[in-house]
Amino acid sequence: MITTERLRLRPLTEADADWWVGLHADEEVGRFVGGYTPEQAAARLRAIQDQWERRGHGLCAVELRATGQLIGRSGLNWWEQFDETEIGWTFARAHWGRGYATEAAEAVLAWGFGTLRLPRITAMIHHGNTASTAVASRLGFARLREDTVLDRPCTVFALDREDFASR
Repeated sequence: MITTERLRLRPLTEADADWWVGLHADEEVGRFVGGYTPEQAAARLRAIQDQWERRGHGLCAVELRATGQLIGRSGLNWWEQFDETEIGWTFARAHWGRGYATEAAEAVLAWGFGTLRLPRITAMIHHGNTASTAVASRLGFARLREDTVLDRPCTVFALDREDFASR
């Protein structure tokens, strides 16, 4: 579990499936991360649990420390086809604009670079997602390349451990 001043991050599990479906059902959220049926959500969450078991990291549920309310997700995702570990963040629209994505991602980066000793972490951001691009910029990410993720064009940003440590 990772904690910050306002947030608690814990591994996602299949028990989070209903919440996952609801998060992605919001039109503005789903615009960049897509929607899920209950069956698709259960399969994705099983894959996340498997990644935790195999790699020691994965995506996390993000909860408000004060109330335990589940407000989003953040964490690390291994992409075998890119041979890269990516950080991601997705929050319920009611919680946008409060700095939660930056706060959660900062903690995930510290864990990924510190505890896990990852040499580089990427952020794959779909075109047009200006809010996520702004978060990546605040965190010190630099543009690495254009690519395609889940059949959609994206910009891949990268941050190296040394650059994170020197900030």
